[in-house]
Amino acid sequence: MTKFFKYFQYAYLIFAGFFLVRGFYELEENPNMAYVLWAMAALVLFMFFFRRRYISKFDDRNNNSDSK
Repeated sequence: MTKFFKYFQYAYLIFAGFFLVRGFYELEENPNMAYVLWAMAALVLFMFFFRRRYISKFDDRNNNSDSK
């Protein structure tokens, strides 16, 4: 199951890219919406790094418990 989560974390990067690009397109017509989209991109990037760190800690803990 952790292999699924290892690959699913890269979906966060795809969504962050989508929000960034969409924010640039919205900048001319609706600047407030562009700022919201950029904030969402920042939140998604934070989630990517948070989940990546959490999964690596989980794997390290499992590896340490298996070796004992």
